[in-house]
Amino acid sequence: MKSTLLTLVLAASAGVALAQSDATKAPAKSAAKPAAKSTAAKAPAGNTKTTTAKKAAPAKGKLDVDQLSAHAPATEAVLGAAELAIAERVHVGSLPCELGNTVQLTADANKPGYFDLQIAKTRYRLVPVATTTGAIRLEDAHSGAVWLQLANKSMLMNHKLGQRMADECKSPQQVAVAEQFKLAPPPSVLDAAPAPAQVPAGTAVAAQPAANR
Repeated sequence: MKSTLLTLVLAASAGVALAQSDATKAPAKSAAKPAAKSTAAKAPAGNTKTTTAKKAAPAKGKLDVDQLSAHAPATEAVLGAAELAIAERVHVGSLPCELGNTVQLTADANKPGYFDLQIAKTRYRLVPVATTTGAIRLEDAHSGAVWLQLANKSMLMNHKLGQRMADECKSPQQVAVAEQFKLAPPPSVLDAAPAPAQVPAGTAVAAQPAANR
């Protein structure tokens, strides 16, 4: 009798434990399902971002084009008659200079008055500038480069850097003038002016005509 009661008690305890276990698992499954739904709900948001990024790609490409346009050189102004007259006197071509340097000076056929100057791997964009000395002067205002052409030679300077980049650059015409200067040097501005002629003592001086009355 006692063993029968003991068996019933154990069976009842096992049933209660099993019921409790099932009750515990049921909420866990319920809680897991909303979490899965929440994760699934977030998935479209991620897809939306990916789609947005793909659509934004062409806009980025367009921005790159705009940036390139922003760095394009500004529209060059049309030069006046004075500058064009100076440009006609500029010696162009390959001009050998001292120390083995060479300057390549080219007139732009599409932009009258504009010149492209190259020395080694450096290039400059030059335009004529009027001077009071009569020398031909071309300038690149952006870089500070100055091309100064005299009768017997030319030189390249940079006034921003304060240095002379090339000297004794000569076209065939300038070589001819330089040879003439060797035979008959031009008067220097430092030479003293000739003294006025003196009248010997006792020499009669012709009377100046009287002013009209």
